[in-house]
Amino acid sequence: MPLHMTKIAFGAASVESLRDWLESRDEPQLTTRYLPKRHEEMVGGSLYWIHEHVLVGRSPIRRFSQRDDGRWTIALEPVLVRVEPRARRAHQGWRYLDEKDAPPDLAEGSLAGEPLPARLVSELAKLGLA
Repeated sequence: MPLHMTKIAFGAASVESLRDWLESRDEPQLTTRYLPKRHEEMVGGSLYWIHEHVLVGRSPIRRFSQRDDGRWTIALEPVLVRVEPRARRAHQGWRYLDEKDAPPDLAEGSLAGEPLPARLVSELAKLGLA
């Protein structure tokens, strides 16, 4: 089972703007100062995006490579696969996400528009309904 990671979709005004950014590039890339210790387990896994305190989608991870300045590049597939919305606290950088904790993908067309507001997803989770 591949290992995944979570990251805040910093600067994305909406889930659609995140999708547009990903799909407008042949190979979207993120940079990080440090190579994740478990990076080999994450190739073939996904980067799960957090937008407004909710996991909203994932992008498959292609590879990790080092840049000339010593930083690391995370190369992604140019796609945003929508997932079942789950409340998630904000954090800096990235965090590991085990397969058993990753939300399932949504069926095509099962969610139109923006996800539920983070506050509502959080309340539903507290009640055991999300």
